[in-house]
Amino acid sequence: MYDELKLDNQLCFPIYLCCKEIIKKYSFYLDEIDLTYTQYIVMMYLWEKRKSSLRDIGKKLLLESSTLTPLVKRLELKGYLIREKDLEDSRNLIIRITDKGLNLRSKALNIPSCIGDSINLSDEDALALYDILYKILRNMEVINYD
Repeated sequence: MYDELKLDNQLCFPIYLCCKEIIKKYSFYLDEIDLTYTQYIVMMYLWEKRKSSLRDIGKKLLLESSTLTPLVKRLELKGYLIREKDLEDSRNLIIRITDKGLNLRSKALNIPSCIGDSINLSDEDALALYDILYKILRNMEVINYD
């Protein structure tokens, strides 16, 4: 009768465990470059975009302002980015990566392959998992991008 409530019957539980363990693996490598996982994903976004509004970063990474604002301040204190008022709309904050922040990218270059090696999935399985996870996020209307 209560089989639906058994922990081993829940899709969320192995997803939770994988997330927790993968972030723990990331921490091993990120400690070497003095970043948390959340700081790392912000930096990855900025390595791609170079500058962005705080709102757009939060929207892409699904981070609330209460999480993102202090995180960005800490990254600014480390010299990795600069916060600036948007000249067109003073309510917006523009985040711009610094040269020091760009240089950090080379120190992080091996992290994805190290994580991939520890997960040990074939390229085919990794791509299938990626597609399924993003399908779940789209189905839950959490994201609307591919």
